[in-house]
Amino acid sequence: MSLTLRGPALVDDAVLPDVLVHLDGERIGAVTPVVPGAEPPPAAHSAERVEWVAGTMLPAYVDLHCHGGGGTAFTDLREDAAVAAAEHHHRAGSTSLLASLVTMSLRDLERGVAMLAELADDGLVDGIHLEGPWLAEARCGAHDPTLLRDPSLAEVERLIALGRGHIRQVTLAPERDHGLDLVRWLTSAGIHAAIGHTTATYAQVEQAVAAGADLGTHLFNGMDPWHHRKPGAVAALLQSAARGAVTVELIADGAHLSDDTVRTVLDLVGVDHVAFVSDAMAAAGKGDGAYVLGGLSVVVDHGIARLARDPDGTTPGSIAGGTSHVADIVARAVASGVPVAYAVRPATRTPARALGLADRGSLAAGSRADLVVVDGGARPTRVMRRGRWLEPLLP
Repeated sequence: MSLTLRGPALVDDAVLPDVLVHLDGERIGAVTPVVPGAEPPPAAHSAERVEWVAGTMLPAYVDLHCHGGGGTAFTDLREDAAVAAAEHHHRAGSTSLLASLVTMSLRDLERGVAMLAELADDGLVDGIHLEGPWLAEARCGAHDPTLLRDPSLAEVERLIALGRGHIRQVTLAPERDHGLDLVRWLTSAGIHAAIGHTTATYAQVEQAVAAGADLGTHLFNGMDPWHHRKPGAVAALLQSAARGAVTVELIADGAHLSDDTVRTVLDLVGVDHVAFVSDAMAAAGKGDGAYVLGGLSVVVDHGIARLARDPDGTTPGSIAGGTSHVADIVARAVASGVPVAYAVRPATRTPARALGLADRGSLAAGSRADLVVVDGGARPTRVMRRGRWLEPLLP
């Protein structure tokens, strides 16, 4: 029996009060707005079932930058942990995501890439994101500074081969020796080069963008602050995004960035060049406590993850990833005054376009049947992936 969902839905950047979303297996067959006062079009055949949806239907979210959640992480380098982390974010509304690794030894990176390539083959994740090890020591954040290094072609080619086409994004500091070469090596292989964890100058970022870099990893975080006489990476990435050359990530969770900063960037750059990301680690959806991220001890307190500088974890260090889901970020943006359609785009169509996922990010005929049903506060109540409702996350 085929299924049609009926209710309010976000279609072409407007929330319409009555829409029929016809499902054709794992795909959306048609999206039909119902004209007020008019009868809806007849069912395609007598076996079609219509389900009224309590809430507003949105396209499901696409997360470019996710390390884990629900108590496990891709950085655990275990298949069961990676599967659990991916499925946790699917149920939270991010039905498409990149599995992000952090700075590791070459041996561990090889293990992680090979494992995640298998999960990408199975469609559980939509690719691999390497955040490091080619980052700046001075802006390493929650990356082990002893493992940071300059890129070598041999190492890069080895990882690309193990990824079998599934490495989609690499975060790098372009000012490192061979940093611009790395941008070229990646882009020539069809991989997005993302500028982040960097002390690069404005000019160095411009050079990296000219070489092919087209993403900015969690703008502001892991970068020198924007100084009016030394503008650096923040200003350069904002300028590049404003002219459409770069998409910048924002961890708009209230811990990494203030709501005012998020709204300002959205207004300056526009939603077509901003991607909301979770940067989630294992604590997302799990709660406060002690965790490990890439071999480093992390303490989560009041929902904020920080490195533990001493053995008992009483002295907080750098912020160590996020504990929210993209759905939480969208709801926060809406609560801060961002219109729903404006808040949803950076979590759906923009990241889908950045990854080349033409069948994600919108409710449209031919798209994969991935959607989120939200309440009046843009909080998810139901999630569908590939035409099937998922078990909801426990509150």
